[in-house]
Amino acid sequence: MFARLTSIKSLLSPSIVVGLVAGGLSTTVLASTDLDAPHYPWPHNGFFSSFDHASLRRGFEVYRQVCSTCHSMKYLHYRNLIGTTHTEEQARALAESVMVQDGPNDEGNMFERPGKLFDSVPKPYPNDEYARFINGGALPPDLSLMVKARHGGCDYVFSILTGYRDAPHGFALRQGLYYNPYFPGGALAMPPPLNDGGIEYEDGTPATITQQAKDVTAFLNWIAEPEHDERKKNGTAFLFGVVTATAFAAYWKRFVWHPLKARRITWVDTPSQQLRRDKY
Repeated sequence: MFARLTSIKSLLSPSIVVGLVAGGLSTTVLASTDLDAPHYPWPHNGFFSSFDHASLRRGFEVYRQVCSTCHSMKYLHYRNLIGTTHTEEQARALAESVMVQDGPNDEGNMFERPGKLFDSVPKPYPNDEYARFINGGALPPDLSLMVKARHGGCDYVFSILTGYRDAPHGFALRQGLYYNPYFPGGALAMPPPLNDGGIEYEDGTPATITQQAKDVTAFLNWIAEPEHDERKKNGTAFLFGVVTATAFAAYWKRFVWHPLKARRITWVDTPSQQLRRDKY
């Protein structure tokens, strides 16, 4: 074994050794570009916390004005917005502002009509093939369940939206791709979607990149988990009922068993036992 190792060592020239070491170091550097998304204190993650509905409304505007140009949201219908981000009149007005293909009619032809509350948000592309053709072979994913479909959830989505930066030295980035260390592999086909002041919030909130990313991430989390607030409210009521029932059961158990558990047993000698004790 020693002789075999010695022969192998003799085959490696100093230049080859330096090249292998350099190659290993460069591989390590490239691998370290994939970063895990940091954890952020999302206000809706608390046990008794709910979504900030003002933030959800702003997030819908970010999606409608920015994200919807490339990404679909097939599970979002205009009626879902009622009572959460918009009133019924506002949701109906949003639906009627777009034209939806419907049909066939009595003549067998497709036609367009104003949207209704039961319609889903229109897709940016008619089919996946056309979407790939427009985006250079990349298919923009549907965002309906994106928060649940990615490891890290909200932290991952927020980090992707705010993590664009210049590629480090030695990182080979093909033309048309953008560097983002939070995306697996570091090379992302989606250009930076957010810009400071890119949209104007109706409530006057400054539309910074981080603010837009936070709002649209919260909105995507609500779309993926629309029962979030109701589940926590029902869970709180259930826990309150369990605690109340447990307290009542404990009191009832104490009330029923108190005469038996608190009784005192004493032994009283009979007259014959008393005489026998006195005798001895």
